Amino acid sequence: MDSVSKESNSLKDQWDAGLEAISISGLIMSDKIIRVVSLASDGSTRSRDFECFDEISKAHEQVGIDDCSTDLTLRGMPVFRGLIGPIPESRTIVRYETPDVFEMMTKEWAAKKRKRRRRRTAEEIARDNAALAAAEAKGSVPMPNISIGAPTATPNTVV
Repeated sequence: MDSVSKESNSLKDQWDAGLEAISISGLIMSDKIIRVVSLASDGSTRSRDFECFDEISKAHEQVGIDDCSTDLTLRGMPVFRGLIGPIPESRTIVRYETPDVFEMMTKEWAAKKRKRRRRRTAEEIARDNAALAAAEAKGSVPMPNISIGAPTATPNTVV
C-alpha cells in the first residue's frame, strides 16, 4: 500500500511540475484577454474585452472545446454558440467574432488587391540571352543572379 501511495505522490508531483512549466511558458489563460467583436447598429464593429470566460458564459452557451487549432495556445479554449473563435489576435488577445463580423472581415480580406508579380520585359530577356551567349562563346557560364544559401546539413559519407 505504501508503494502505491508513493507512486501516486510521485505522479502528483510530476503533474504539479508540468502545470508549473505550462504556466511559466505562458500557455495558461491568466495573462490573456478575451475580446468579443460584434456589429453595432450603425454597421461599425464593437469590441468588448473580458478577463475570464465566466462573463462570456452568461451571454453565450458553451458548446464545446477547441481541439484542432494550429495555434497550440488556443487548444482547450471554449467554443460558444453564436460566436466564431477562438481566433488569435495577438500574443495576449484571443478573439471571438459574431458571424456578421466574421463574414464582413472575410469579404474585406478577399477584396484586397494583391500586388501583381512583375514579369521580365523583352529587353531584360534579350540582355540576359546575349550575356549567356557571350559567356558560352568564351567557354565559361556565368553564375545565376540569385542568392544561394549555405547548406543546412552535411551529407552522410560512407567510409
